[in-house]
Amino acid sequence: MSGINIKTAGESHGQALVGIVEGIPSNLPLCPEDINKDLQRRQMGYGRGGRMAIETDKAEILTGLRWGKTLGGPIAVMIKNKDWANWEKGMSVSSEDEGAIAAVTRPRPGHADLAGAAKYNFKDIRNILERASARETTTRVALGAICKKFLSEFGVVIGSFVTSIGNVRSRELLSLSDSGILIELFNKAEDFKGDTVTVRTPSEYESEQMMCAVGLAAKDGDTLGGTFIVFATNIPVGLGSHTQWDRKLDGRLAQAIMSIQAVKGVEIGMGFHASTLNGSQVMDEIYYNRPKTGQFGFYRKTNNMGGIEGGMSNGMPIVLSAAMKPIPTLRKKPLKSVDLTSKEPIEAAYERSDVCAVPSCAVIGEAMAAAVLADAFLEKFGGDSIDETRANYHNYMNYLSEI
Repeated sequence: MSGINIKTAGESHGQALVGIVEGIPSNLPLCPEDINKDLQRRQMGYGRGGRMAIETDKAEILTGLRWGKTLGGPIAVMIKNKDWANWEKGMSVSSEDEGAIAAVTRPRPGHADLAGAAKYNFKDIRNILERASARETTTRVALGAICKKFLSEFGVVIGSFVTSIGNVRSRELLSLSDSGILIELFNKAEDFKGDTVTVRTPSEYESEQMMCAVGLAAKDGDTLGGTFIVFATNIPVGLGSHTQWDRKLDGRLAQAIMSIQAVKGVEIGMGFHASTLNGSQVMDEIYYNRPKTGQFGFYRKTNNMGGIEGGMSNGMPIVLSAAMKPIPTLRKKPLKSVDLTSKEPIEAAYERSDVCAVPSCAVIGEAMAAAVLADAFLEKFGGDSIDETRANYHNYMNYLSEI
C-alpha cells in the first residue's frame, strides 16, 4: 500500500479520542513521546480556556507497534478525556441515560450547530457540537506527529509560528526561500515563553503585544483570531502531480489546512499579494549549480510560489499561511440566535471555550501538512518497510543530481 490515510473518532466530552493512520512503512522507530511532545505543544498558548487546565493529553499506542518499531499495519492511538468523569451520564452510549442532561437548543453563530442539527435531524445540538469541537484536533496532532516522525527519516523539518493575533502583526523579517531562517524563526517561537505561556511568535516584543491584546479581549468577554505560517523544508522535487486536479499538492495542502476548525483562509507562498504585482516581480527565476551526489542542481533565489509549481513541489521550502477567525463562543457578549425548538429570539448558548487559540491552530496546521506530505511522499517512493522507502528515495535523489 502506498500513501497515508488518517481517520479520527470521538467526541469532545466522550470517553476518549481515537485515531488511526494507515500506510506508515514497517520498522520506523516510534514511541509515545514522539506524539506527546506535539500534544503538549497543542495545549499551550496564552488565551486557552479552562479545558486545558483539566486535560493533560497523553497518547496510548494501541496497535501497529511492537518493541518500539512500526509493523506496517494500521497504527491506532487513543487519548483519554479526563473530563469524561463529569460527563458519564450526559455522553453515555446507553439509551438508559437519555435525558440525563438538558438539550442544547440555542445554536451559536459561526459554529456547526444549526447546519448540523438540520442536516442530521437532531433536536439536541450537543449531538453536533461534540464532534464538531476543536477537541477533535487532538487526535489529528497525534497522527500528524507519526507522519512527522516518518518524514524526519528523510531530513524533512515541519514547523510553524504565529504571524498575527488580532491587529498585532509580527514585524520579523521572513525569507520564504531560506530553510535556515524558517527554522530559526520556528525555534524562536518555540523558545520564548513570556512568564509561563507563549503565543508562538518569533519576536519577543510582538509576543508581549499579542498577549496584551488577548488579555484585553478576555477582560471584555470577547475573542481574537489571527494568522500563522506552516513550513516544510528539505522536500524533494516532484511530490504531487499536474496530471489531475485532485493530485495537485497545493490543492491537497490547502484542503487539509482549511479543514481545521475556524480556519477561513489559506495562502501558499506569496498568496494573495501576488495578484497585486507584475509577473516580473512574482516568478521565481531558475539558476543552476553543479550538484553533489544526491542533490538537485537547480535552485531559486526567491520562493514566492511557496515551494509548489504546477501542483508539484519544486525543491524549495513549502510555505503556507492560514487565517483563523475569532472563536465565536462569547462569554460576556452572546450573539443573537433563535431557539431551535420554540423559534423565539434568544442569546446563543455558551460552551466553555478559548479566548484565542491561534498558537494551537498553528501546531494543528503542522500535523495536517505532515499528513499530506507523508501521503505524497509515499505515493512517490512507496516501500513497505522504511529501508525500502529510503532506498527508493536515495535512488531518485541520485537521479536528480544527474539531470
